[in-house]
Amino acid sequence: MEKLSKDWLTQGLIDFEYKKYVLLAYLQSARKSFEKVELYPFLADLVFHYRNLMAVKENKTLIREAFPKEISPEEFRKLELRYREIIEDDAIMSELDAIIEFALPRIEDSLKEGTVIYEYVESQCEISPVGVTPLYANEGYLFVTMPPERETTVYRYQVSIYEDSNEQLRSLNTQLLEVVDKSSFYPYEQIKLDLIKRYKDLPNPAAYLLLSKMKFPYTETLMPVAKRLFVKHISQAA
Repeated sequence: MEKLSKDWLTQGLIDFEYKKYVLLAYLQSARKSFEKVELYPFLADLVFHYRNLMAVKENKTLIREAFPKEISPEEFRKLELRYREIIEDDAIMSELDAIIEFALPRIEDSLKEGTVIYEYVESQCEISPVGVTPLYANEGYLFVTMPPERETTVYRYQVSIYEDSNEQLRSLNTQLLEVVDKSSFYPYEQIKLDLIKRYKDLPNPAAYLLLSKMKFPYTETLMPVAKRLFVKHISQAA
């Protein structure tokens, strides 16, 4: 099972044995993905489902703050209405409680497995500036490469800052520009200079190289980790 529905807990038949089967099939898929060092989409999904179950267990309802930004207001309202319907039925709530108690530790175990992989991938990544970094570094270019460094993927990035509960948060938007064949005759500094010539709207851009010491699945692992690490790097440098 590649995907566990956002409302799997209350969708369809609320039966312990059935939900146990659904959950275990999903966790088996997640484990197979982690064995291939492929973190996404399973790691983000596991975080979502864990928060969901904890919110229901502790409040018998949904807490908006517990959910990631990816869930839309309409999706949230549908989930909330469904939970409000079932909390008035003692028999269903009893079954639901049993499902939650079974699911939470198993999802938590899978989360821990994914987190260990995530932290290892992060430890293998290094970020360094390319050329002189201007004072304004919330927009520029990000070069991503990994062994054997025969090619470099070039992104244009922009970091947005917004307020949430009196806290400054940052989000990263990236635009793929090109994949460059890399050689000692075409250093990263030259790639940056060529970008400056082509994109006149960024005459003095920040540019960073994210180098992974090991080769990982690019889309499923390296880029999701790289983006989070890069936002953290920019935040600390600000």
